Amino acid sequence: MKTVLMFRSYPACHPGDTFFFERQLHDQGYSVVAGLDEVGRGPLAGPVVAACVILPLDGICSIFKDSKSINSSRREQLSATLTAIGAIVGIGSACPREIEQINILQAALLAMQRALEDCARKNDGRLPDYLLVDGTYQVPSMLPQRTLVKGESKSASIAAASIAAKVVRDRLMADAHRLYPHYGFHRHQGYPTQAHRQAINRYGPCPFHRRTFRGVREHLIGNEPVRPVRQKRLWEGG
Repeated sequence: MKTVLMFRSYPACHPGDTFFFERQLHDQGYSVVAGLDEVGRGPLAGPVVAACVILPLDGICSIFKDSKSINSSRREQLSATLTAIGAIVGIGSACPREIEQINILQAALLAMQRALEDCARKNDGRLPDYLLVDGTYQVPSMLPQRTLVKGESKSASIAAASIAAKVVRDRLMADAHRLYPHYGFHRHQGYPTQAHRQAINRYGPCPFHRRTFRGVREHLIGNEPVRPVRQKRLWEGG
């Protein structure tokens, strides 16, 4: 029989308490709670990367904020802090070819599923007892879970996941820059800035680009056009 959890609405708790959901779940018997988030749905290039983070219950969790609200140097510091406090961090990604095949939404969920699996491997094979997921879509898993819109501001575990995922993705795009320096991936991380669009127009897409995305597919030359995948229900076959 499926257990139905009763949560107070977030505004009912202290506005600065970003460990409210984790603590409440622990009190209800879920000893291992993980936060999941992904980054990279909007860029024209590069993978979508997700992280699954289990924070220690006795850690100082208020330091973890939405990755978009802090600079790269602070993200790197907090990523190192996750290791220092013994947090368990799983990383998953979906590459540009997978994004083209199954669309960006399903690729983001696939990346989160892979992050969950990686987190379990690093936790001696044990899956979390409960998941807190940023956004409105659940991770493809039988584990009990709750989605939180703007979860990075409501859950320290989700915020930590957003930081871990962002740091990994930025490093991957820095590597991409070394292979294809004329696109400036190290500056915009593949997002559709004016400079990036101008580089695509001048040099054409490279293997890191998502060929089904508007802003890229118009510049494909010499090959059969890659048609955007029709959006289906999540995880629908075909």
